[in-house]
Amino acid sequence: MIRRVFAALPALAFAASAFAQQPSASPLDFSTARITAGMWTYQTVPGGSAARFVDATGSTRFALECSKATRRVTISRNSNVAAPGLFIWTTDASRSVGARFDAAAMRVALELGARDPLLDAIAFSRGRIAVVMTGAGVSAEPLVMPAWPEAARTIEDCRI
Repeated sequence: MIRRVFAALPALAFAASAFAQQPSASPLDFSTARITAGMWTYQTVPGGSAARFVDATGSTRFALECSKATRRVTISRNSNVAAPGLFIWTTDASRSVGARFDAAAMRVALELGARDPLLDAIAFSRGRIAVVMTGAGVSAEPLVMPAWPEAARTIEDCRI
């Protein structure tokens, strides 16, 4: 029995090394990606609050908006093209979420309940938060933002 095990070891080692050399699909990682130019703003709005990532011209590139009445957070990214979803990346979690295109506001948006774990991941992300529009034919640059407290403050507003 022991001889059979030792005889099988070279074959097992070969199989393990062949398996290790197979390319593996790795998820997107934005931990060292260049941060998009811009800054976060926070403001109270009727019925809630909003954290917005704005560019140098003051145009909103990304927003988190709290509706206290519904305890829902709207996540949106500016866009002139429809995208069926957003991929949201943080240092602790990432998820693709279905979204809708709002042509009047020129944005792709989705809603999450205030207690959704993805919002916790956004609030506690270390360093960066990234948002990528997903779907066939969509080719927009990833939006990589610094993890500042404005996003966490808006999320918390929806929970209290």
